Amino acid sequence: MGVSIFGLAWRSLMNRKVSAFLTIFAIALSVALFLGVEKARNAAKSGFDNTISGTELIVGAPSGQINLLLYSVFRLGNATAEISWGAYEELNARDDVAWTVPISLGDSHRGYRVLGTNLGYFDHYKYGQGQSLLLAEGQEFDDLFDAVLGADVAKSLGYELDTPIVITHGLGARGFSDHDDRPFRVVGILRPTGTPVDQTIHISLEAMTAIHVGWETGTRNPLADGITEEMVRSFDLTPKTVTAAFVGLKNRATILRTRRAINTQMSQPLLAIIPGQALAELWQVMGTAERVLLAISAFVIAVGLVSILTSILTSLNERRREMSILRATGARPLHIFTLLVAEAAVLGFIGAILGAVLIQAIFAIAAPILSAQYGVALIGTGPGLVDLYTIGVVTIAAFILGIWPALTALRRSLADGLTVKL
Repeated sequence: MGVSIFGLAWRSLMNRKVSAFLTIFAIALSVALFLGVEKARNAAKSGFDNTISGTELIVGAPSGQINLLLYSVFRLGNATAEISWGAYEELNARDDVAWTVPISLGDSHRGYRVLGTNLGYFDHYKYGQGQSLLLAEGQEFDDLFDAVLGADVAKSLGYELDTPIVITHGLGARGFSDHDDRPFRVVGILRPTGTPVDQTIHISLEAMTAIHVGWETGTRNPLADGITEEMVRSFDLTPKTVTAAFVGLKNRATILRTRRAINTQMSQPLLAIIPGQALAELWQVMGTAERVLLAISAFVIAVGLVSILTSILTSLNERRREMSILRATGARPLHIFTLLVAEAAVLGFIGAILGAVLIQAIFAIAAPILSAQYGVALIGTGPGLVDLYTIGVVTIAAFILGIWPALTALRRSLADGLTVKL
């Protein structure tokens, strides 16, 4: 035959554009779903794993290690209890502890979490492969009402240095009430990290205490309006409680002993967790859901492949004359067989490629949204071996499925195709 089998298969598919397009579309959607689940799963793990490094322990009130990890590192959820300042100082004074960084959460600004801490946060908090926090502009907080913004906060809100901001009491875009009597000033903007730090507003622990003077009952006391900023600055602003503390050890080999001592021997009940172990437990909890999603995605691909089989089988009766003419013009049975399996392979190949392209477009749109809303960077979602393997497997599976309609076509005789049935 003068035309290649794949060229002939392509021309045949073009004569059935609508059914071919719908089949390719079904394959593309199924492949996109499978790759989306797989890439999102691995990317989320990588993003979470890279959020904190160089911190041996995280200490907070007993509330479960996953919950402690989520609210202290990822700013997801809330602490059910806090630890007293005395307990924090006791922790910081331990001989086996090299450094501690206290954090205080609870307030927000236009939906972004506000974190109270000390300057040690900028020295000791690390992410990725031990990368330190760096300033893109300005400096760390120095005055009581200074604020340092994460990169995404500054970008999304359009804030620059010296921009005044008002902290809201509570969480969400609209909290219970604004601390508008004690506004802050932006003095620094951090470089992007791809972690929840980018969605955080950092102030000092003393500032966190200062804005709550007159809020001791949880709501604003009308008498608080008479407390001026100068009066607040003269108060003892040492916090009474903190939400949690990041801990670095002098000797990493003592991590298990230190954790056990903190969990059992402190004056206040505390929970010390190892970030890596807490993440492993989190993935273990989510493991079943991941497997279910992958299984569903695999079945969706199977359904998409069956659509190829259905498309070719249902078209065979319409193509009886085409098959007979090909035989009459010199096509051998092997040519007919190869033509049909080639059509199936072409449909699977094009559908798989379009599915891989589609999921890349979806991630390009979704990644910035996920980073801005949840502080989770999707790492490693670009084209990779998993895309090639998926395209190859889908193409081979489509080729194999094409054998059935090909054998069915071969059983029909030349006379059957040329005979006009009334």
